[in-house]
Amino acid sequence: MRRWLVHREVPSPNWNERKCPVSMVVLHYTGMESAQAALDRLCDPAAEVSAHYLIDEDGTVTGLVDEAKRAWHAGRGSWRGITDVNSASVGIELVNPGHEFGYRPFPDAQIEALLPLLADIVKRHNVPRANVVGHSDIAPARKEDPGELFPWELIARHHLCLPTPKRAAASFVKLRMSGGKAEESPGSTKQGWRVTPAGPEAHAKGQGKVPQRADR
Repeated sequence: MRRWLVHREVPSPNWNERKCPVSMVVLHYTGMESAQAALDRLCDPAAEVSAHYLIDEDGTVTGLVDEAKRAWHAGRGSWRGITDVNSASVGIELVNPGHEFGYRPFPDAQIEALLPLLADIVKRHNVPRANVVGHSDIAPARKEDPGELFPWELIARHHLCLPTPKRAAASFVKLRMSGGKAEESPGSTKQGWRVTPAGPEAHAKGQGKVPQRADR
């Protein structure tokens, strides 16, 4: 990895060994009240959660877990036949309060830091565009991050993802959550998921925020 893409290293103890090569990137928002709160949680051994990178709203990129290791960010979910998403993916957390604490657009500086980092990861690991996804894509019934304000179209214009991710399955049944829903994307039976904002009940359960221990 090009070291200039990462501004600082704050090692998290929350990782173990991968069981397969990297073939995915999963994007998240932190869903916490501050960047420091998110960083503290991602580095707390008791929390048992982490990611490989954390990108602050000012564009500061913090390295947390070596890409060779399995960070604990994705949890229960699947994508195109991959069920151990943590083993197969690089996880990137974007600082954003999320729907619970005042969801807002992702600043230009943050996206400008994400683009070269993501491009470098995708190139080194030969990750297909269809495998650069959001947390809500791999776990639509329980996650909604990075949310409807994330600029997927912009990322797609840089040839780093698809505007709408595609699963390998032939068709899907719509999922409904308390206060929101995961909708089948229009236009193809092979489309992945983009999740509409959930209501207060779902947010109260921590949907979308820096993951709980179950995401290990």
